[in-house]
Amino acid sequence: MLLSLAADAVLLLHLLFIAFALLGGVLVLRWHWLAWLHLPAVLWAVTVESLQWLCPLTPLENALRQAAGQAGYSAGFIEHYLLPIIYPAGLTHAIQLGLAALVVLANLLLYGFLLWRRRSR
Repeated sequence: MLLSLAADAVLLLHLLFIAFALLGGVLVLRWHWLAWLHLPAVLWAVTVESLQWLCPLTPLENALRQAAGQAGYSAGFIEHYLLPIIYPAGLTHAIQLGLAALVVLANLLLYGFLLWRRRSR
């Protein structure tokens, strides 16, 4: 039970990291100091997607699930609703490059707006 909850927590952390890398620039608009955390997160996310690296959270989650005696991701809310977002079916390298480009584009727009707003003052 505890290992299963730990695996779910890692999955949730993974999802929050993805959301932060993609949309964390919105938080930077309010709290400028977050850029020191957000920009490295964006760099890591783009690198992992572009080079098809395996995020260290993935094997950690899988190891916890296996230690908990789980065979797959079919046993609950988190597995049913969040896994398809993080691990979509049919994920190809071209799609991963598109996702990396999306992260870069979203953040260029957000940081561009932040710089424009700062210069307008």
